[in-house]
Amino acid sequence: MAQHEDELWGRVFSRENLFMALERVQQNGGAPGVDGMTVEGLPEHLRQHWESIREKLETGKYRPSPAKRVEIPKPGGGTRKLGIPAVLDRMIQQALQQVLSEEFEGTFSDHSYGFRPRKSAHDAVEAAREHIEAGYQWVVDIDLEEFFDTVNHDRLMARMKAEIADKRVLRLVNEYLKAGVMADGVVVRSEVGTPQGGPLSPLLSNIVLTELDEKLEERGHRFVRYADDCNIYVKSERAAQRVLESTSRFIERRMRLKVNEKKSAVGLAVKRQFLGFSYYY
Repeated sequence: MAQHEDELWGRVFSRENLFMALERVQQNGGAPGVDGMTVEGLPEHLRQHWESIREKLETGKYRPSPAKRVEIPKPGGGTRKLGIPAVLDRMIQQALQQVLSEEFEGTFSDHSYGFRPRKSAHDAVEAAREHIEAGYQWVVDIDLEEFFDTVNHDRLMARMKAEIADKRVLRLVNEYLKAGVMADGVVVRSEVGTPQGGPLSPLLSNIVLTELDEKLEERGHRFVRYADDCNIYVKSERAAQRVLESTSRFIERRMRLKVNEKKSAVGLAVKRQFLGFSYYY
């Protein structure tokens, strides 16, 4: 836990961290949010208005804009809902992410590979291959239904408070959780879910799903998780069915998330894909 209550806030809004965040937002590009401001227009906006924005942030009066709701087609049919934050909010979220990820990195499981420094999808696939070659040839494939839209805010904030003492940082993160989305000109505030599409979202998802990692480790399971994609490796079909049932129960009753029963399944690892890869002997 941070030693001084204001220490994190100072690091988030340090000149160096803000410039790094601005640079990252410019590199990533992307469409404007609800206010229509482009990435190219952000530096001039900051030059003119940063003093008043900073004052609102410091006094707790800053309110993030709702994200702009867009729907993009999924490869397998249907659509995925994304929220595009305003570019100013993308920069502030990025500044938060850069500091908070340092605070939380040491709390994450070795079996979690998504959106973490020095870890990749390739590393996750390699770890899965090692489990299979060690004889754990049945896989329990857990798919979370609309994960980003169903995260319980109270549980997420409780996990954050266990590591973070800075109340202003916690309050600002909570503002982003509740900022909601604008769809068809109507703003819908968020009571559940994380702002998918913003720089903070992957970090918040790892903070939430660390609870699942801890439970799987406590039960002695071999598993690999990449964001909300989790595979558990066991030695028999019977064990796999049992693990699917008990893990689904934990996710739904304890974590208050929804397991997608149509996509979650048990099978021989060589007959299922993980992160787009298949395994062969």
